[in-house]
Amino acid sequence: MFKKKIGIYALTLAMAAMGMTGCSTGNPNSNSESSSGSIEESAAQTENTSDSEPFSVVCTIFPEYDWTREILGDHADNAEITYLLDNGIDLHSYQPTMDDIMKISTCDLFIYVGGESDEWVDAALAEAANKDMKVINLMDVLGDSAKVEELKEGMQESEHEHDHDHDKHVSTFEDDEVKDRMLSDWEGDWQSAYPFVLDGSLDEAWEHKAESGKMTAEEYKDYYTKGYKSDYNAISIHDDHIKFTDKDGKVTESDYKYTGYFIQDWSTGTRAAMYRFEAEDKESGAPVYIEFNDHIIEPEKAEHFHIRMSNESFDAIVDPEGNWPTFFDASLTPEGVCDEVIGHDSKKEDDHDHEHEEGEEEYDEHVWLSLKNAKVLCAEIERNIEAIDSANAADYKANLDSYVAKLDELDGKFKTLVDGSSVKTLIFGDRFPFRYFVDDYGLDYFAAFIGCSAETEASFETIAFLSDKVKELDCKTIFTLENSSKDIADTIIRTSGKNADIAELNSLQSVSRSEIAEGVNYISLMQKNYDVLAGALK
Repeated sequence: MFKKKIGIYALTLAMAAMGMTGCSTGNPNSNSESSSGSIEESAAQTENTSDSEPFSVVCTIFPEYDWTREILGDHADNAEITYLLDNGIDLHSYQPTMDDIMKISTCDLFIYVGGESDEWVDAALAEAANKDMKVINLMDVLGDSAKVEELKEGMQESEHEHDHDHDKHVSTFEDDEVKDRMLSDWEGDWQSAYPFVLDGSLDEAWEHKAESGKMTAEEYKDYYTKGYKSDYNAISIHDDHIKFTDKDGKVTESDYKYTGYFIQDWSTGTRAAMYRFEAEDKESGAPVYIEFNDHIIEPEKAEHFHIRMSNESFDAIVDPEGNWPTFFDASLTPEGVCDEVIGHDSKKEDDHDHEHEEGEEEYDEHVWLSLKNAKVLCAEIERNIEAIDSANAADYKANLDSYVAKLDELDGKFKTLVDGSSVKTLIFGDRFPFRYFVDDYGLDYFAAFIGCSAETEASFETIAFLSDKVKELDCKTIFTLENSSKDIADTIIRTSGKNADIAELNSLQSVSRSEIAEGVNYISLMQKNYDVLAGALK
């Protein structure tokens, strides 16, 4: 991702040097195939009978491109539609060319996925010549329906996962990975971050977060004011003894005994291990039930921690996602605490920043593989096209209604197929981009890699795990993706000792111009996936 960012900044600087200042919809007489290889369907002005002005649309992936064509319908001749990834390259490997950036800079509507693979987009849009451009970020359109990337049991970890699990600070893990920890992991003198929120010492941190986040600095301050709120200004932990000092200087203390850990599943799909301790002296005035969380799931000295407490029971600890009192080393100055908060943002170590700030979590990008999502996204595309070309609004609405009816019909077929099948779990000897799809129909899955993994070789442990699942579930079919090697699937089958077929499902993200010329479209590829599943879910 770092190399991709460097590349895009170099391209945008080159564009600036070229003096790109005007707004253009492109050359209406350009060839159907651009110099960068992306597909362009040109607005034919000489034969255009529409009273509306020609306009241009740039799409990154095939589903966006095909949905746009369907919504335009007979008015497609009035628009230049560019599909950037038409040469079969994978979304996660794509790097824009200068020609691609220029097309984006001058287009009237730009549509992109909005996941981690599209980090280059911000720089491209910042240098756009058409300041009236409309932009659709698919994941932003879905909002809370976007799903956190899932590292399922048995999956091979790759560089992608390690990029997001700094050291041992993790937000996804399996239950059996969590280890017991003693109070010594939090030994030392600690200070609450809450007073520094109130006195403005952390204002620089909120401004820093606002530069790349989804909220203003003031909104971040309000968010952390609620999150960091604590009745205690200082906590001292030595041996099995904890001393609490409240904001008025009153001290309460007790010895504590470890009672085990509780795994908290957040609403965003990430997880945290909450390490629980109970006061030996319940009459001391110190909190009776406390739990620590520091993003670590095995013995290790904490750099900071979140602590929650109750005098009733562990179950009485409420709103763990809305309030996470946070403590840092007592020797830090206010400026040092501010630096720590900024550091958590850059390293993604603050679970609550990580979990709750939309866009900074590891979200699954493959939103187009849900027919339900497709309906929502097509409606957003239609709304933007209508805003650009209001003269043909009625036609665009009619095209959308007709297309949504086709999506509904296929959606119903998938539901009927799954509901009538005894097979409820899919095994993938490959990457797994179908999270949205399986969730739509209540299917479970196991796979070799996450959807955006660049790995091609599975570990012995992953092969063994999937082979055991094949035997346990008596699977008759192992799935792979289009254009993928079948080696992993073959190895899984051989290791399991079972007779199983290999079937291919299409992720629709690497559709080439030759396939489009043959008439391939979003519906036909999803129908093909239906046909494959119909043969497997018997």
